Amino acid sequence: MWPVVGLAFGTALGFAGAFGGVGAFFLVLFLGALGFLAGRAIEGDLDLSELMSSLNPGRRPR
Repeated sequence: MWPVVGLAFGTALGFAGAFGGVGAFFLVLFLGALGFLAGRAIEGDLDLSELMSSLNPGRRPR
């Protein structure tokens, strides 16, 4: 299943780059990554609180 998802994502990036230019390419790339993270969070494979705490190393969890 994952190779098919990768193929679809790669095709979408290719079309965005060919017809929309660099801006559309990066928009599709960003939205694809955001959708991937949302899907992982919904499935329970990703802990968003742990991810946010790693982005801000100056604050310690209480």
